[in-house]
Amino acid sequence: MGSHRRLAPSPGLDRGTTVALGLLSAAAAALGAVPATAAPHDDPTADVDRLYEEAERATEAYNEADSRADALRGRINTVQDEIARQQERVNTLRESLGSLAGAQYRSGGLDPSLTLLLSDDPEDYLERASVLDRLTARQAGRLKELQKAGRSLDQNRAQASRKLEELERSRKAAAAHKKTVERKLAEARRLLDALPEAERAAYERAARSGRSGLPGPIGAAAASGRAAAAVAAARSALGSPYVWGANGPSGFDCSGLMQWSYAQAGVALPRTSQAQRHAGRQVPLSQARPGDLVLYRSDASHVGMYAGNGQVIHAPHPGAPVRYDPVGMMPVSSVTRV
Repeated sequence: MGSHRRLAPSPGLDRGTTVALGLLSAAAAALGAVPATAAPHDDPTADVDRLYEEAERATEAYNEADSRADALRGRINTVQDEIARQQERVNTLRESLGSLAGAQYRSGGLDPSLTLLLSDDPEDYLERASVLDRLTARQAGRLKELQKAGRSLDQNRAQASRKLEELERSRKAAAAHKKTVERKLAEARRLLDALPEAERAAYERAARSGRSGLPGPIGAAAASGRAAAAVAAARSALGSPYVWGANGPSGFDCSGLMQWSYAQAGVALPRTSQAQRHAGRQVPLSQARPGDLVLYRSDASHVGMYAGNGQVIHAPHPGAPVRYDPVGMMPVSSVTRV
């Protein structure tokens, strides 16, 4: 986000690899750059930029909480399925134990020695006694099974309860971050609406200048086939609207665009820009190749995809479509090769 959208496109885009390398070298210096001093409070457009930046940080926090909630729902469903299977097993064992107990009751009403003495057929009694011994052994075994199954069932129920509590915390966190995003965006909109018409029109023209007509990468090759496929997907999204919390295909936030683009290449990226920073190996900005993820600000709260020729493709902020911008549009914190 920030005020980078008012930068003019680099004049050297058609001068080939030499100029592209020069752009990269200049951009590499941004790795250690310190964010510019905050603009005076009497600059409404600077305040809008600041609010968009704060909203983007809250958006990434919302994405993290929402993604965590989705993962927890999946785990809870798995645990609940296991609980259902275990409950069925417990019920079967209880029925089996009931049958065994009934057989034992019917066969063992008298003291064994007295039963043998009174039996008309001692051999028949001894055979039935042997069966009773086997029933008793089976009963003991089934009882141990039932106890073990019961303990496992209790553990899974406790785990499901913990996961449900964790899910509720994630839901609340996501709701809180959502409110923050909406508040920041509403405040930015209010400031824009308060601008004189000419200033507001100029600001919004700059935000809509998608630069989608820039030439493709010159003299730059992607690091891998999947990176090339991800770049092609990102290019296909040029002009798509910024939609906070969205990961395509009709709208994107910054990390959502990266996740969607790599998904088209068969690669599953994490949902947030902070997690995407660790989705591969770090490379110097001076060695960036198309498909590499370029993380911005010290907290990695914004991400774009290096497209070659000193440019990134990214989803900037509400009102600005997916577009090209110079890789050095704001301080770079790291570059990740997926």
